[in-house]
Amino acid sequence: MSGPLVLLDSASMYFRSFYAVPESMTSPDGIPVNAVRGFAGMVAQIITERRPARLVACMDADWRPAFRVEAIPSYKAQRVADPANNAEEVPDTLTPQVPIIVELLAAAGICMAESAGHEADDVIGTLAHREKTDPVEIITGDRDLFQCVREEPTTVRVVYVGAGWRKKTVIGPQELAEKYGLPPQGSAYADMSVLRGDPSDGLPGISGIGEKTAAKLITKFGTLQALVEAAAAGSKDVPLRVREAFEHDADYLAKAPLVVRVNNDAPIDSTCADPIPGAVDVERLTALKQRWDLGSGVDRLIEALGAN
Repeated sequence: MSGPLVLLDSASMYFRSFYAVPESMTSPDGIPVNAVRGFAGMVAQIITERRPARLVACMDADWRPAFRVEAIPSYKAQRVADPANNAEEVPDTLTPQVPIIVELLAAAGICMAESAGHEADDVIGTLAHREKTDPVEIITGDRDLFQCVREEPTTVRVVYVGAGWRKKTVIGPQELAEKYGLPPQGSAYADMSVLRGDPSDGLPGISGIGEKTAAKLITKFGTLQALVEAAAAGSKDVPLRVREAFEHDADYLAKAPLVVRVNNDAPIDSTCADPIPGAVDVERLTALKQRWDLGSGVDRLIEALGAN
């Protein structure tokens, strides 16, 4: 079967489903299942529209990996609910839905993959980097994964669903270059992100450098490394205020690339030997639908998988 390798940023998808679908959608015993309903419907749409030959639901084994926190302790610190257990602040009504989503994926025969001590981003980055045969499509609402796009040896595109599936945009190197004024390669986005920072992830960036300035600097020097070397050498091509900011934020500048860049060599633990969609357990899916009152999303998923 021809078609792309599709990588699902599962947590990104079910978080967005949770906020997009009303919490009034509940199971017969009153437990909210809005995220499950939205997630099932989106996976069905993805299979129907993108026609993957292989499909992997990439999971967070560790949403705040130790290696990133050790480098920059503020990484996602504002989202920690329980410091003792490094637990993420998640809506109380979403947490019980995640195991249902995992059970739904298993019943649908959809491969799940994670990596101990790593985020789903690292699983996606690794699987995309390894692919040498088919085009890759990454389904996410997280711009951080823009850094994975490429042209060779196979194309990697991000199908960005930050505003929902109907308003999805497909981002490749050229679209990335046009949108941000960057060189047309994913690594340029990561380099820009180091300089710009990301308050939502607790990354301050370099003092006084916003997105536009960061993009101009990366475009001018080609890479962050070349920019840093030019600044260290006192090059007049690097504005004085930028050189001073680099000196002031030298510790952050040295450590941020490790935090910002997606790992492309993470050890993958997968539920399947091959991410080709496996046998669909229609009976189990139907039982889940009835137990949790999941509605037509499960029916669409069964149809999309060709098991009806």
